[in-house]
Amino acid sequence: MQFSVHPNRSFFKLLSFRLFIVLAYQMIAVVVGWHIYELTHDTLALALGLIGLAEVLPYFSCALFAGYAVDHHSRRLFGVLASMMVFLSALTLTLVAMGLINGNTLWWLYSAIAFNGIARAFISPSYSSMFAIILPREKYAHASSIGSSVFQLALVVGPALGGILVGLAGKTAGYGVASLLSLGAAGVLLSLRVKEPPPAESSPIFTSIASGLRFVFSNQVILGAQSLDMFAVLFGGAVSMLPAFIHDVFHYGPEELGILRAAPAAGAVITGFFLARHPINLHAGRWLLGAVAGFGLCIIFFALSTNIWIAGTLLVLSGMCDGVSLVMRTTIMQLVTPDTMRGRVSAINGIFIGSSNEVGAFESGMAARLIGLVPSVIFGGVMTLAVVAATTKLAPKLRRLELHQLY
Repeated sequence: MQFSVHPNRSFFKLLSFRLFIVLAYQMIAVVVGWHIYELTHDTLALALGLIGLAEVLPYFSCALFAGYAVDHHSRRLFGVLASMMVFLSALTLTLVAMGLINGNTLWWLYSAIAFNGIARAFISPSYSSMFAIILPREKYAHASSIGSSVFQLALVVGPALGGILVGLAGKTAGYGVASLLSLGAAGVLLSLRVKEPPPAESSPIFTSIASGLRFVFSNQVILGAQSLDMFAVLFGGAVSMLPAFIHDVFHYGPEELGILRAAPAAGAVITGFFLARHPINLHAGRWLLGAVAGFGLCIIFFALSTNIWIAGTLLVLSGMCDGVSLVMRTTIMQLVTPDTMRGRVSAINGIFIGSSNEVGAFESGMAARLIGLVPSVIFGGVMTLAVVAATTKLAPKLRRLELHQLY
């Protein structure tokens, strides 16, 4: 494998790309949520869930092809392309908020989010592939903790900044700042100088995608870790219902929405920085399972809370649990995946995990519509605990995993 001449500077630029692009699409998520809330008071829960569905359908449709493209062409090129797509999405939303685009406002909002879903399909494969080019293998675990902290930091700042901008300056300002951040992500990636390794051996696109799928589904550790988090996030999607909790339970405004939405990521940032200095080496599988179980318990108690400060604390704790899970999954995936398959495996990981946030948002919206807001979130937490129990039983290699086995 080829490494860059200045790995620290290159890694800093790669982290900057990740920070800017995640800030951009997280801000868009908060501002769109509030925008749709203003338009659909009477169908709040379902309308919020449809935001997730609008993003995840194109994500699902493009993810495997995006992984193939990253493995067989320039990793950096597709990262730049994805950033420019997020820019176009944010720009469209800015024009809608300014009243410069006529027509059905909801249609434009959901269409822009769908376009954002296509862009996101390329972000994770590009980042993961460049991560492996820039860093030596023995640095993966430490760098994964740092990268996860930066990712979670963007999840903290993005929603909070989006909510504050909506409250102080309006939706147009929120969308506008997101468009500038996505341009910054494209610019910093263009300045990254790395020598990319030869692309994967050329093969028919569906044959290549199938080989990536076979690799994931034949590896119990990767499959177990991805499935565990996919179902946990699918059923534990309390964050997508936060506008409803803010409005109907806690009775606050968009500024508090941004803060509460950022709370889980704040806990994950704390965990990420701690694990960067004190990495988990012993009983990694048990730590992963325990962290997801803790996440489920936090979601249950959050649904039962009526005080915004208690709710915020529980969301921070849920983020700390999720931070352990994120670092462990990232490290496992980087250590186990062959260099020529990183794009495809990362894309499959995105389908398992990244898209489960959006599917979870839709599931939460439908459940809230059918059984009520609070019961739907409690149900999600209980199902998360059931998923942990099932994974413990069905994936013994994951349960007994020690990280040193993967070096």
